Amino acid sequence: GEPGTFKDRWYLERDPHRFIEGALIAAHCIDANAVYLYLRDEYAAGRAILERELAALHAARPSLPPIHLRRGAGAYICGEESALIESLEGRRGWPRLRPPYVAEVGLFGRPTLEHNLETLHWVRDLVEQGPTSFKQHGRQGRQGLRSVSLSGRVRRPGVYVAPAGISVRELIDEYGGGMQTGHTLYGYFPGGASGGMLPASLDHLALDFDTLQAYGAFIGSAAVVVFSQADSARTLALNAMRFFEHESCGQCTPCREGTQRAVELMSRAKWDVPLLEELSAVMADASICGLGQAAPNPLRCAIKYFPQEFDEDFV
Repeated sequence: GEPGTFKDRWYLERDPHRFIEGALIAAHCIDANAVYLYLRDEYAAGRAILERELAALHAARPSLPPIHLRRGAGAYICGEESALIESLEGRRGWPRLRPPYVAEVGLFGRPTLEHNLETLHWVRDLVEQGPTSFKQHGRQGRQGLRSVSLSGRVRRPGVYVAPAGISVRELIDEYGGGMQTGHTLYGYFPGGASGGMLPASLDHLALDFDTLQAYGAFIGSAAVVVFSQADSARTLALNAMRFFEHESCGQCTPCREGTQRAVELMSRAKWDVPLLEELSAVMADASICGLGQAAPNPLRCAIKYFPQEFDEDFV
């Protein structure tokens, strides 16, 4: 559900067996007696593929652990592991207070190992080829591969498997075919709406885990959205905050009220920057889960890296 992320759907619709095999390997490793697949309802094509292939698998290998396919209503909050389990159990998708953690008390009160699709997608290759085949890739001192959802003002948006540590400039030039005609790089979201946004002057940073936090951003699901001089960072930040307002589950006050209040303040012609910074701090420090904690990231980045857009004479 992260805006700009479509790599999981791409893998699911083109190579579902790799993901299913990874799930079965993981289940075998921990001696799990059942596997549950939680799929957002917007992925209708993926659901049809999984229904067909799972039926064929169980018919051919009835001794395998049962794999249950469950449809979610498409709530962004259900990307949080405990909210997903609440939804699977038939309740509203609200994050749980922890401890206990889902590895101890998870689905139906049982210890649960929860993974995203791409983690399981790579398991088969790692088992067959070993970790060295994966670690031989990388740049800027990083090792491994990253599945990147590249979109925005590039010539060739799409899903790309790129070396870990690649920069957004290298990603655009080597994989995205460069910027669209008439557009120059102005900024980018390195990890979807929740990952914040960075300016073109930081196009050399390694797109990897633990490298972007110092700049107020993170790679997240590697949903790289590129924008140009034709776009406005403050408008993009407002659009992201409206998304978080809509997707907030409403359980905790800092997120529920904070996103709504932020949208109101950011919709004004002149931003009250001190008040927005104070509001961002409360949301980041006091929200129960990652949605409210990450919601201020685009807002903070817009103020920090695109100050020219807040000048009174900015057009």
